[in-house]
Amino acid sequence: MDQPRRGESGGHAVTRRLVMLASEDAPVESWAPSVAAAAPGLQVSVAQDRAEALRLLPQADAAFGTLDPELLAAAGKLAWLQAPMAAPPAGYFFPELVAHPVAVTNFRGIYNDHVAIHAVAMLLALARGLPRYMRQQARGEWVRHLADEDVLNLPESTVLVVGVGGIGAEIARMVAAFGAHVLGIDPRRTDAPPGVAAMFGPDALDRLLPTADAVILTLPHTPQSEGLFDAARLALMRPRALFVNIGRGATVRLDALADALRAERLGGAALDVFEQEPLPADHPLWREPRALLTPHVAVVGPHIVERRLAVLCDNARRFDAGQPLCNVVDKALWY
Repeated sequence: MDQPRRGESGGHAVTRRLVMLASEDAPVESWAPSVAAAAPGLQVSVAQDRAEALRLLPQADAAFGTLDPELLAAAGKLAWLQAPMAAPPAGYFFPELVAHPVAVTNFRGIYNDHVAIHAVAMLLALARGLPRYMRQQARGEWVRHLADEDVLNLPESTVLVVGVGGIGAEIARMVAAFGAHVLGIDPRRTDAPPGVAAMFGPDALDRLLPTADAVILTLPHTPQSEGLFDAARLALMRPRALFVNIGRGATVRLDALADALRAERLGGAALDVFEQEPLPADHPLWREPRALLTPHVAVVGPHIVERRLAVLCDNARRFDAGQPLCNVVDKALWY
């Protein structure tokens, strides 16, 4: 999306303004000087609280952070909004923001390596039955119950990756290196990235689920993906199939997943994201012997802060120069 260059008024350049809203997700105070240096034509301000945001936003051409309907209404000149995360939570794209002409960008792409490695680590752990042995270790138990049929031999397996964006493509490349036959499903992508044997659209999901030995979800939370894996869809999977969700928790109905594991309709499940976060301490998944749970930490890893700042500075420079922005979101789809 192209942005107009700074206008002229009486022969003088009109300074445009970027307001950075205070956020728990980003150190905006320390980032502001770097953003200002990257885009000298932008006047960069930090709003430390809501009152200051309401005072500064009427003059803002661009903003970084999270808006609500009142803040958006105050920002009458807003042309660009940088979301503070790669996949903002439900509610970020409220109806007024979707209808507004403002271009929204996000931080997608900067977590690909960390999240993919976490997902593959989870798959390998399930493939060798490690969750059960981790529990035995805590109890000091020496029980060698792993049978040949309990192991998913990746070179003879079919792995279905649902969501083949940057993260899904990296997962596919890694899993294929173990010899797995990898299939991909994506609503936008039709080309098969390295490691993917074939790509399909979302309408093929129910047909492909019964063929997969493992299913890995990388989906964002959208109106279409919410609750996508419910009891009916989980029932389509093979009884010994493995299930990994590394995308967004709202895509999987946790109670249905717990029921499927308890009834041994799945071979195992690994989750880094949950329908409810934090996952309640009394949820049966905590005690499920074939479940592996991590508390939304797949994105953790070195260089993330620098990568986020680099995207913000690059987009600020692009906005200042009237160039197309990176990582523009389809607001109606939330990603």
